[in-house]
Amino acid sequence: MFKKIFLILILLLLVTTSCVKAPPETPAGYPPPYKIGGKWYHPLPDSRGFTEKGIASWYGKKFHGKKTANGEIYDMYGISAAHKTLPLGTMVRVHNLENNKTLNVRINDRGPFIEGRVIDLSYGAAKRLGIAASGTAGVKISALNIVKLNNVITDKTKKPVEFKKGDFYIQVGAFKEKQNAASLKRTLPIKNKKILITTEEENGVIYHKVKIIGIKTFTKALEYERYLLSRGYKGIFIVAK
Repeated sequence: MFKKIFLILILLLLVTTSCVKAPPETPAGYPPPYKIGGKWYHPLPDSRGFTEKGIASWYGKKFHGKKTANGEIYDMYGISAAHKTLPLGTMVRVHNLENNKTLNVRINDRGPFIEGRVIDLSYGAAKRLGIAASGTAGVKISALNIVKLNNVITDKTKKPVEFKKGDFYIQVGAFKEKQNAASLKRTLPIKNKKILITTEEENGVIYHKVKIIGIKTFTKALEYERYLLSRGYKGIFIVAK
């Protein structure tokens, strides 16, 4: 009798063990994956050249005052965001595609874990981008600095990681008609940087994009951006190549 019970227990243990899925194989150079809601996520080894389009949402009172993924205390009224795979400490430009507003935010948390959503903003960031009332909006996010996971600061000061040097460009406009792009290029009040028109396809539509290239620091890119915004140019955003 005891032998039968023992054999049944062994069989149950084997069945249970076989049902537990091992984590997926980690690509070379990538940090270990993590699992949320039965799904595995692979954090990226660095933020170089990262861009993504999708739905932005925001999170608030339920998490206010609690620790974020990098150990900071979440302030829903501050400016921060959560992303599933970008290295913590990455600065991203969030471009609201529905009202053309932009905002720079720092990734300090993980999420959102809902299909189709690419970034979870703090309430303060969502309000600045005009998303707080609607709850969600279509956005494009672009990494502005180059952060490696093993460089994220984890000391008590929780200072943001900043990687100022790199290869940046500013996209000034995107047009379906090439002559409109050429007209913008001629009128740009930038004399000491190369201005290009690139032709790119997005969702089956051809766009002619006007870009100021060859900017070597994020600080300098911000200077050009502010200068153009002060001259009335809108819809500008910085991209890290």
